[in-house]
Amino acid sequence: MAKVKLTREQHGEQEKPAEIKGQIRFTEAVPARVEEVIGRTGVRGEAIQVRCKVLGGRDANKIMRRNVRGPVQMGDILMLRETEIEAKQLNKSGRGSG
Repeated sequence: MAKVKLTREQHGEQEKPAEIKGQIRFTEAVPARVEEVIGRTGVRGEAIQVRCKVLGGRDANKIMRRNVRGPVQMGDILMLRETEIEAKQLNKSGRGSG
């Protein structure tokens, strides 16, 4: 008599997801190189607006403005989750100019 191996579904068990406890899943990101640091933005100047060149993905070689939090300088590589939305251009008129 030949042995027949039953699958989990035939055995009455539920299929378990392939999740490993403590595993971190990241979304796909596209690299972009910082070409120019434009200036600070945000209510308290907490973000820096940069012009960057997308290095891969669907929008490769596209140059776009992005707002970045944290220290950044020319030549840095940013990992962008999306490349469709561009930051608004900074206006140079500040609070005291008039």
